[in-house]
Amino acid sequence: MLQNKKFAKYAILFMILGIVYMFMYSGLQNDHINIIKTFSAWDSNKTMSPLTAGNFACIVLTFIYGTFFIKFGVRKTLMPCFILAAAGCVGIAMANGLTAFGGEGNYTLYAISMFVVRCTCMIFQMGGFMLCANWFIRYRGRVMGIITVGSPLFSVIGTSVMTTFIQNNLGGDYRPFYIGIAVIIIAMALVTWFGLKDTPEEAGLYPDGADQPPKSESEVEEVQLTVGQVLSSVKGWKLIIAFGAFTFIINACMGSMAARYMSLGMDESGPYVWFAALKWLSVGAILGIPMSYVFGWLDDKLGSVKTSIILGLCELLPVLGLMLQPEGGSVPLMVMWGFGVACMTGGVPTMHPCITAYCYGRREYQSANRIIMAIQLIPSAFAGQMMAGFIESGHANTGYIILLAVVAVGVIATVSMLNMKDANAADRDYGGKAA
Repeated sequence: MLQNKKFAKYAILFMILGIVYMFMYSGLQNDHINIIKTFSAWDSNKTMSPLTAGNFACIVLTFIYGTFFIKFGVRKTLMPCFILAAAGCVGIAMANGLTAFGGEGNYTLYAISMFVVRCTCMIFQMGGFMLCANWFIRYRGRVMGIITVGSPLFSVIGTSVMTTFIQNNLGGDYRPFYIGIAVIIIAMALVTWFGLKDTPEEAGLYPDGADQPPKSESEVEEVQLTVGQVLSSVKGWKLIIAFGAFTFIINACMGSMAARYMSLGMDESGPYVWFAALKWLSVGAILGIPMSYVFGWLDDKLGSVKTSIILGLCELLPVLGLMLQPEGGSVPLMVMWGFGVACMTGGVPTMHPCITAYCYGRREYQSANRIIMAIQLIPSAFAGQMMAGFIESGHANTGYIILLAVVAVGVIATVSMLNMKDANAADRDYGGKAA
């Protein structure tokens, strides 16, 4: 791949940008709500409501973004969303509402800004996935494994380190954090526009830096799949159910983890169990960061279906790590939870686009993905609020039992795909074998 120097320049730049895309997406989709809940004077329901509303809006926006990618290209679609996301982060900072400043603030500005951030950050992930699917076939899994490292990185740098830093060094004032995020998003937009191309063909290249077009596409014409075509196919529904379940678990766990740990211990210094958990979240997440690449490597060697089954089993770790926590917290369970979070937040973003491309191929990837992802987001939209509700009502175990059942459904749906063929098998490492 890197032997072609012209291709290597684009590939390396994309992998760096891709990590930043995923870092920002993971943080602004769910994780940062834990920072806001920790320092905001508004209650959990008020801080979470605009995020939940944004989750529902993303159901429609996912389809719209995917359609715009096909019609206008990736970069042209990304640019206005980058600008809106940066503006939303500034709005969250300006809204205030911090406990450290007496709780006074502009909730309307906060709600609008949080809604905008949630709706626009979705495209960071979609854009990274689309560019990866366009530029890589043989190395798709490994490259996806590299860029999705950004997701568990936010669990370390964003949620854990920044919460501790804001508490100890900024006196509970998270506003500089959001201004910094806005600056990074604008820089990300500039580099994307001037440094990348939507496809290797636009740069006079072929996927993976090869010297000829993909063999698996030589006799296949590109088809823009319709909603009816995707929803009338068995493989479409298997994908929707499997990764709909895995995505639901991410949103449920990440959107409610602060509420869970806060419910397990408070003293005069505050939610001491949550602050202790943040440290072990960092440790566990650091141990799990390589799992993003491991899942990608396994995808290239074993195929997307077998690797996705392994991923589904790994999703048991964060659920059980939260479910079994006793009053006062348990360090071993915190470490298991932290490692599971890294596997989950790195593994699901790695494997979702890989298994979609596995089923549909590079050319039909986005026309199928926009429909599949939109439907998957319907249950995920209320996952975090659902779990927070169970926790705050004293029925946390009921919520976690539901999550275990959801994991089981996802794994079973994935196992049923074992006989499926890779649409780009001729250009993959396993040389056309079913995986």
